[in-house]
Amino acid sequence: MIDQKELEHINKEFHFFNRVCSVSGTKEGKLKGYSLTVKDCICVEGVESRGGSKILTGYKPIFDATVVAKVKKQGATIIGKTAQDAFGFGSFSVNVGIDMKIPLNPHDKERTCGGSSGGAAGLTAALSGKHKHISIAESTGGSIVCPASFCGVVGLCPTYGRVSRYGLMDYANSLDKIGPIGQDLHDVALLLEVISGYDENESTSLNTPVPKYTTFVGKDIKGMKIGILKEGFGDGISKGVATEVKKAIEKLKKLGATITEISLPFSTKYSLACYYIIATSEASTNLAKYCGLRYGAMENNMNKGFNEYFSSVRSSNFNDETKRRIILGTFARMAGSRDAYYMRAMKVRTKIISEYKNAFKQVDALICPTMPVIAPKFEEIKKLTPLENYMMDILTVGPNLAGLPHLSVPCGKSEGMAVGVMLIGDHLSEEKLIQIGSHV
Repeated sequence: MIDQKELEHINKEFHFFNRVCSVSGTKEGKLKGYSLTVKDCICVEGVESRGGSKILTGYKPIFDATVVAKVKKQGATIIGKTAQDAFGFGSFSVNVGIDMKIPLNPHDKERTCGGSSGGAAGLTAALSGKHKHISIAESTGGSIVCPASFCGVVGLCPTYGRVSRYGLMDYANSLDKIGPIGQDLHDVALLLEVISGYDENESTSLNTPVPKYTTFVGKDIKGMKIGILKEGFGDGISKGVATEVKKAIEKLKKLGATITEISLPFSTKYSLACYYIIATSEASTNLAKYCGLRYGAMENNMNKGFNEYFSSVRSSNFNDETKRRIILGTFARMAGSRDAYYMRAMKVRTKIISEYKNAFKQVDALICPTMPVIAPKFEEIKKLTPLENYMMDILTVGPNLAGLPHLSVPCGKSEGMAVGVMLIGDHLSEEKLIQIGSHV
């Protein structure tokens, strides 16, 4: 098991942790011998959990999230809370809380780990081949598969409701999903087995049987039908990324998979705008509870009126991206804008789900690049406008809007940096993704 001094050294060099800790589970279980980290937005009893933000400084949950309780029962040792974009708002983990450090890619410190689960993927990559480690991450619009792709590890975002969200600090309730990031598919499948299942504390969790996902690792894929997402190789996809993903597709074809091309024009055109309207609308509602009264940051001057006090605490403790998303979301759900934006986005979402469902009548899984580029350098990210930042999620927001499982597996390198291939499946078809992904 990795020791505390080594963790402190790694964190000093790469800033993967928001807090290093040591929380041991039972002595026996499926995860005995594994160290686990937990994304900062998932509650661990007695351990400061800030959602990557400044406003929750000092908040120590009095309970474990369901996923944390489950891994403890299976013998895992939790070694820390990993760094992230504050509340999950970002694709590069550069939107960390005020005065917090940005995690650095272990393969090149001048580049991002990806976001928002950047610390989870970065640490998993840094420990690869040295320690048995898996991270519990979370995704709203691509926050598991994006950093997995940039760091060259495996990330699986499960079907919405497959894993209980009890104990998760909400970003967008209808989109948030908890899932694993691991060094290989076996570890990812193992953790998914442990954390999946119905939870009476969480109304969106699905009461369906949990397959033994590890038995699908390495299973023959002969005869399986895989659809190449046509729009996944359009403008904006770097040549190096496209080349490596096409090599992975050819490998699957040689192993007996039937390859065909699938087009999702509606989803490709509208998913990004639809996602940001719905996600920011839900976020602005969820973040209203951070008012400086219940938990986290407070002000000494309690003589102000509520509106003045509320505004002062939030203005000084929310970073710029958090403020931007609250403003966008509040506008989209205002009385004069709700029908024009939020309700229309919900209707578009229904059509996106329908388009994906029609695709899965023809194929077992869809395949495309996870991200359009390799992990960019921080100096490149600084030059991006907010809209260009949001465009980085073009390939990942569709399956998140539809609540579909999706998996990123490393498939090669471009310019010395990892390239991820993404597999998207129908609802509750995680085993198919694991089966196919283990042959990439």
